[in-house]
Amino acid sequence: MSARVQIEGSPARGKDVGRRRADRPSWLKIRYRPSPELERLQQLVRSQSLHTVCESAACPNLSECWSRGTATFMLGGDTCTRRCGFCDVKTGRPPPLDAGEPARVAETIARLGLRFAVITAVARDDVADGGAAHFAATLEALHRAAPECRAEVLVPDFRGSRAALRVVLEARPDVLNHNLETVERLQRRVRPQGRYDRSLELLARSREIAPDIPTKTGLMLGLGETREEIEQALRDVARQGCGLLTLGQYLQPHDHHLPVERWVTPDEFDHWARVARELGLAEVASGPLVRSSYRAEQLAAR
Repeated sequence: MSARVQIEGSPARGKDVGRRRADRPSWLKIRYRPSPELERLQQLVRSQSLHTVCESAACPNLSECWSRGTATFMLGGDTCTRRCGFCDVKTGRPPPLDAGEPARVAETIARLGLRFAVITAVARDDVADGGAAHFAATLEALHRAAPECRAEVLVPDFRGSRAALRVVLEARPDVLNHNLETVERLQRRVRPQGRYDRSLELLARSREIAPDIPTKTGLMLGLGETREEIEQALRDVARQGCGLLTLGQYLQPHDHHLPVERWVTPDEFDHWARVARELGLAEVASGPLVRSSYRAEQLAAR
C-alpha cells in the first residue's frame, strides 16, 4: 500500500463544489498559479504512485505550498476510526498499519528535496497506542533519509495516553501540533469522539515532557461560535504554554458535513491574531484560507 500525501487547506470537492464556491465571498477565491517547482513536485509524487488530496480537492493553497517545497503526509491509510462533522476522510474499519510506510514517506521526502514536512495521520483508535509508534518510526526514518528536513507532527489525542505522546516526542519532531478545532461548546457536534479538556491536556503534557519542542494548535471559525467563546478558547490555549496557532475559515466538504454558519471576514481574522498575541502566543497564522499546515515552516522558524 502506497503512502498517502495530503496537502492541507482543502476546500469542498465533489458535485456540489461549483454551487458552494459561487456563494463564497471574494476573499475565499484564489487563482491556481502553476510554476516549474510545482510541476516538478507533482511529477515526482505521481511517479511514486502517491495520492494527493490537494489536487483532487482543488486546495486553495496548492500552488503556494508546493512551490515553496512543503507538503503534509498522512499516515495510516485513508480510513479513519472517527467520524468528525467537518472532515472529508472516510470512516470505517481500517486495515492493519503498513510497516513499510514510514520508510517510503521518508524516502519520498528526501527525493522531493523538501525543506519542511508535516506528518499527520488518520485517527487509529483500533491500535493500542493510537499509531504513536508509527509516527515515531516515520520521524526516525526521516531523520536518517533527509536530516536537513525539519518536521512537524500533527497528532490525534491518543485517547489521552501520556505514554503514546511520549513515544512521539522522543522521536524529536521540530513541532508538536494537535488541533483543538473549535470552541468548547461545539466540541461534541464537531468532533464527537474528541474532548476539549483532553486536547488541552495533551498540549500541556507535551510541554512537560519536551519543553524544548514548540507546541501548536488550530481552530476553525464559522461553525457557530460566539466572539466570547473564541476569546475563551484562545485563553485556554495560551494557558497550556502553546506558542503557535492557526485560525482559518471552516469550509464544508459535502452537503452531509456540518454547514458553514458564517463567513468570517479578513478583518476579524486580523483581530483574533492580535488577541492571541496579546495573550502570549508567539506566532499566529490567521486568515480565511489558513489551514493547520499553512506556512508551517515559517511559524516554526520564528
